[in-house]
Amino acid sequence: MNGEEIAEEIAKGTRLVARRDPAMAKLIKRSGPMELRDALDDSFAALVRSIMYQQLAGAAAAAILGRFLKLFDGGLSPTAVLALAPGLMRSAGVSGSKEAAISDLARKVAEGTVPLGDVDTLSDDELVARLVQVRGIGRWTAEMFLMFQLRRLDVWPVDDYGVRKGWTLTHRKREMITPRALEAEGEIFRPYRSIDWSVMGGQP
Repeated sequence: MNGEEIAEEIAKGTRLVARRDPAMAKLIKRSGPMELRDALDDSFAALVRSIMYQQLAGAAAAAILGRFLKLFDGGLSPTAVLALAPGLMRSAGVSGSKEAAISDLARKVAEGTVPLGDVDTLSDDELVARLVQVRGIGRWTAEMFLMFQLRRLDVWPVDDYGVRKGWTLTHRKREMITPRALEAEGEIFRPYRSIDWSVMGGQP
């Protein structure tokens, strides 16, 4: 879908979510509709960005990512990552764990273990199963890729602490909702469950 079609689908989904859940309707009124950050032209670059932003504040992650990208005169690619001299990533501020994850991603993409050329043709579950083979990419990172890179509007990250806490507070629950219970609650919002995540959990 193009940008205009995505915007129309988000507007349609936002109305559906608000109509089916009065508590969500109030939250949407206060916080506004879902907003999607710009997708990157390249899926590999999008996954590298996701890894870089894990467990870091936005400004810090952006600064490190910027220094990292300056290491590549010919542009970021799996081959270029694998050709980097030892120590260069660390000199750009990339932690050891993130360096290992990015290198593993590059290796698996280059060798074909985790191909990215057909991601648009895979189901959500198929793509998650493929991506979690990479060191440092768990289900949450894969789900963020589905939403923000592939623009899929029916992703429901029930293990996301922010979503669970947001749901619990929005619906005035005494105890934190469990992933299993949240999975059941989300059924009424199909096929627009990503909109709930955006309103309650925000962008990574």
